[in-house]
Amino acid sequence: MKQQLIIIGNGMVGHHLVQQLVDRQGLTRYDITVFGAEKHAAYDRVHLSEVFDGKTPEQLSMAGANWYRDHGVTLRLKEEVTGIDRDAKTLTTSLGHRLSYDRLVLATGSIPFVPPIPGNDRENCFVYRTLDDLADIKAACQQARTGVVIGGGLLGLEAANALRLLGLETHVVEFAPRLMPVQLDEQGGTLLKEKIVRLGVQVHTEKATRHIIDGEGARHRLEFADGAVLETDVLLFSAGIRPQDALARSAGLALGERGGICIDDQCQTSDPAILAIGECALWQGRLFGLVAPGYHMARVATARLLGTEGAFQGADMSTKLKLLGVEVGAIGDAHGQTPGCQEVLLLDRSKDLYKKLVLNEAGDRLLGAVLVGDTSDYDSLLQTYLNDMPLPAHPLALLVPEGAEGGSYKAALPATATICSCHNVTKGAIVEAVQGGACDVSAVKACTRAGTGCGGCSGLLGQVVNRALEEQGISADKSICEHFSYSRQELFHLIKVGQIKSFGDLLARHGQGLGCDICKPAAASILASLWNEHVLEPKHAGLQDTNDAFLANIQKNGTYSVVPRVPAGEITPDQLLTIGRVAKRYDLYTKITGGQRIDLFGARLEQLPLIWQELIDAGFETGHAYGKSLRTVKSCVGSSWCRYGVQDSLDMAVALEHRYKGLRSPHKLKFAVSGCTRECAEAQSKDVGVIATEKGWNLYFGGNGGMRPRHADLFATDLDTDTLIRYIDRLLMFYVATADRLQRTSVWAENLEGGLDYLKQVVIEDSLGLAAELEGRMTHVIGSYQCEWKTTLESPEKLKRFKSFVNTDQADDSIVFDRKRGQIRPAEMIEIKELS
Repeated sequence: MKQQLIIIGNGMVGHHLVQQLVDRQGLTRYDITVFGAEKHAAYDRVHLSEVFDGKTPEQLSMAGANWYRDHGVTLRLKEEVTGIDRDAKTLTTSLGHRLSYDRLVLATGSIPFVPPIPGNDRENCFVYRTLDDLADIKAACQQARTGVVIGGGLLGLEAANALRLLGLETHVVEFAPRLMPVQLDEQGGTLLKEKIVRLGVQVHTEKATRHIIDGEGARHRLEFADGAVLETDVLLFSAGIRPQDALARSAGLALGERGGICIDDQCQTSDPAILAIGECALWQGRLFGLVAPGYHMARVATARLLGTEGAFQGADMSTKLKLLGVEVGAIGDAHGQTPGCQEVLLLDRSKDLYKKLVLNEAGDRLLGAVLVGDTSDYDSLLQTYLNDMPLPAHPLALLVPEGAEGGSYKAALPATATICSCHNVTKGAIVEAVQGGACDVSAVKACTRAGTGCGGCSGLLGQVVNRALEEQGISADKSICEHFSYSRQELFHLIKVGQIKSFGDLLARHGQGLGCDICKPAAASILASLWNEHVLEPKHAGLQDTNDAFLANIQKNGTYSVVPRVPAGEITPDQLLTIGRVAKRYDLYTKITGGQRIDLFGARLEQLPLIWQELIDAGFETGHAYGKSLRTVKSCVGSSWCRYGVQDSLDMAVALEHRYKGLRSPHKLKFAVSGCTRECAEAQSKDVGVIATEKGWNLYFGGNGGMRPRHADLFATDLDTDTLIRYIDRLLMFYVATADRLQRTSVWAENLEGGLDYLKQVVIEDSLGLAAELEGRMTHVIGSYQCEWKTTLESPEKLKRFKSFVNTDQADDSIVFDRKRGQIRPAEMIEIKELS
């Protein structure tokens, strides 16, 4: 006769337990009943915020009621367990039912912590935890203008993003001196705050809320301990979670001093008949608020219930996520609290990147890491940390993009390395799946479940699968993301051949789901490269990265830069006077760049159209400084002025900049033209370099500066002007058609099979018969050029996006400047406090 097993809780962890029991034939031993307090069956709470970005509750569902019925499991939703009689081994429910059990599992999860602030129960005050919470928040926001989130941790920033997506002026209030204080150090928290503020979310740190009362201009007023106030229509509490242990407490189970149901290594509570798993469980004094440890507990509990071996030995709490579009990662001892540890730092203000490695005293092992702005290194660093792998002689190489040493660690992982923590899938298991016939990532996911939990391991999973396939002599999957089973090159050709003009059409014909921040900008770039429609057309605007979305580069304090095109650095006195007048009128910081342009910094969002109208009236065009496109063509004065010049490099540079100024590409492009071999324009460090000779022009290709500088390769010599331009046309269009997303010309050329010789055959000898098509496509781009700012200024609809706040024309008064050497600059946080 089967025993009665009751599982209280139908969240992600409770559902995973049921899945494990089904897969391991547990239903031959138990009749299983599952209680869920919500009306929804188990759903993916990790991606809850995506409901505000278009996902439906059905798309978040992990298994509907039909799945439980089909597998012989009784699922009772909207019915809470209200009491447990351990002596009688029975429980009672909110509907008055009484059931007997032989074994009981508590998977009750956690509840949001609402700080004991007077007024916290007012109308339009919410927590952010369930689908029903989201529905209530969404309804309240329809009649609201402002929203505040109390709590600046992971969940708080998720909640802030939800309010932002609903169109509210959004504020985050955090008691600690920085955001995400558990995961990030001071520098990382500061950079995260700066990036979030630029996205339009105001952040208030070191704020203790004393009272919540009626507001004067909004529904609520928050009064802080320092005397400041903040008014809002909608208030969300996301100040952490607490274990849902009330049921266990009433049943007399052993609890921790600060809550949580005490369990041993087998997830056994103080009652031999009762187990506990997930966020409600306390193991060796620790609570685990991530899904992966909960899944591990579920597997251990399954082993206990089925009489097999298994033990929970704690879990790594490293995390990687994207908050309001900002990538954040924290690994191990991120705060550097280990005695004798040392730190390796990389801070790149120009790209808003902060990376920190915490090393042991000997400097040969990784103890922890912090990543803000770029988490591309997270997977390899995490595996280096988890597997105690030795570090290279220069650990900074692990943080440098395209670093020679950094890339090797993915391949060096041992077979025992855990790739998917949610489902405890090792590298060895993934390789074994590939060897058993799983020929792509989807197939590996199906047979191992790797990557189907929180999804944080997807990047590393793809790398391991691709390498395993290559070792089997099978071509690796080059899918751009989970929504398209195609590489960027394949998407380019699908869009070209199918005459596809929108992302929606592309998704309907060749993709699945809603798209993501990988495929959307990539598709936007391809559509612009092929059809050159305005990037802020309604069908394209939502695809753009932040800078393209506002036709300007966002700066560290939330202002923008204005960069008019100055072809080859040649500018008239009248144009100089115009730039001076604009800079003076709007009090902008001005700087002559290394690319021979004048940058104007400090423009507020609502000022951008006014500034550009004045510049365009004076004959300027957008400089595309915000786009993955041609930035500049640097030049010396050449034979026009210089006694060493042998060709008119300035004239050539102007011509090249005007020819290619509208070309969107996988990565930004920089050109230079030098009038002689003295190379004053530094042409050999550019994507396209041209150097004058007595017989014509030498063409160089594939150079770049940055973190890994590279000299360009000599491509062709002594070319006449027409041939030079023809070769550049072909090179650029071949690059646009075949490169990966965000791949520089140098990396693209290095990765081509056959390298430079092959590229010469395609471009010079027309070995593929593509020359006419490539030239024709470039002719189309040139013929369809439009100044994106000029077009924007002519459209009242497009101009609506240039407002600091959605529901008011009010300027953003949180932006503070200081002055240095007679010009404005962003004030640092300590200066802002002093000025205020």
